[in-house]
This record gives sequence, C-alpha cells and structure tokens, in this order.
Amino acid sequence: MEPQILRPEKTTNPLQMLIRYKVWASGIAFDTVAGLPEEELIKERQTTFKTILHTLNHIYVVEDIFRAHLEGRQHGYAARNTETSPTLPALREASRNMGRWYIDLADSLTEDELSEIIEFEFVGGGAGAMARMEILYHIVNHATYHHGFVSDMLYQVPVRQPANDLPVFLRDVWNKN
Repeated sequence: MEPQILRPEKTTNPLQMLIRYKVWASGIAFDTVAGLPEEELIKERQTTFKTILHTLNHIYVVEDIFRAHLEGRQHGYAARNTETSPTLPALREASRNMGRWYIDLADSLTEDELSEIIEFEFVGGGAGAMARMEILYHIVNHATYHHGFVSDMLYQVPVRQPANDLPVFLRDVWNKN
C-alpha cells in the first residue's frame, strides 16, 4: 500500500509538501522500473552506481542512515550503499515503508524539534551536525538528484517515465484537495 501523500488538512507546511513530493516521485520511479526486464535493472551503465537497481538502493540506504541519525541510533552501514541490492520488490516495499516513516515524522515535528541539531558521524568519516529540518530537506534533495540518474538510465533502455517534477506533483496531488 502506498504511503498517504495527500496534503494534511489545512497545512501549507513546505517540509510536509516536499517529503510527500519525494515519496510520490519515488513511487513513479518504482512504478516505471517495475515494468522492465530484470536484465535492464542490473545492466551496468556509465553512471555513479552503475545500475538502475543499485541507484534506487543508494537512495534508500542514505534515507536509512539519516533515519538512524534522527532516531539517535547506530545505522550499521560501512558505505552509502550496500555491495549488492535487494530484489526490486523488496526494495520497493522498504522504500514505501521509509516514505511512510518520513511523512509521519514531518507531520509530527514541532518548530523546536525541527531546529534541534543532530550530531552524527558521516559514513566516510568526520563529524556531522545538522538540524532535523536540514536533514529532511537533504533527504528530498538527495532523492531528487538520484532520480535524475534513474531517468537518464531509463532513457538508455529506452523507456520514458511519467513526469515526476515538483510542478506536476503540486498540480496533480498537493493542490488537488
């Protein structure tokens, strides 16, 4: 079941909107790649994470790392991706669950909690410190950046995925209510 991405009643909160946009855009990516043959998902291409599946996995891993930071716990990752990717159905379900978690978080945080600084250790080493709000904005920006790589790899198949731009989300989802 897809996470609830409709606008919460009477909110104009940009963070709630952008988290829902990220979840919606991820859904479009997963819907599009679900129709591909397995060999296209794992075909190596000239891009950072080599395959469509591994790029989608990287998005998930980074979201999981920052979820751990937000929850004040260790994440257990040694890199910003895993050596191998899970199956597409398993990754899709994990991504849906992660999307639900981030939506619930964005809907529950107070202004004071959003500005609270979270200290953490970067996977590659070095101390990090970001406000909860900055982490959530990073999650949106990071996913959008890598969805662009997925779109490029889809064009190489060639497959054209439906538009997943913010103005389309605003028109078709956020401003519908």
